[in-house]
Amino acid sequence: MAKLAQQRAILELRGDGAIASQEELQRALNRRGLKVGQATLSRDIHELGVVKTSMGYALRDGASASEAALPPISRLVREFVLEVRPAQNLLVVKTAVGSAQPVAAALDDENWSEVVGTIAGDDTILIVAPHKKAAGKLATRIRGMLA
Repeated sequence: MAKLAQQRAILELRGDGAIASQEELQRALNRRGLKVGQATLSRDIHELGVVKTSMGYALRDGASASEAALPPISRLVREFVLEVRPAQNLLVVKTAVGSAQPVAAALDDENWSEVVGTIAGDDTILIVAPHKKAAGKLATRIRGMLA
């Protein structure tokens, strides 16, 4: 989870104003309590699709920050979801500690018709579906990603 937090911080710092160099970005991350080596920072910048421009760092090819910040939902589910429990038109999804919010954000970004909305805590996500059948379909979809 540290990698996701680190990458999100890179995107936030990039959006806060012009950062002229990797060294400046590294210092800004350090001030936030994220100790990042140059090689790791360079790899994160590449993975996020961030490029250096004359105005500072920007996202490559017009990608949005939310697209760059979150890995694919299938990867997040596979890595962090532990259990999916339906309850009428609701799903309770248990995740590894500290993983519920990025998984819920990725679920929201998918814009699936079965998801009305999500609420995430530290290790639990509550997913609201429009009806019981949609919740069942969504549970099957998420469980399929676990395999």
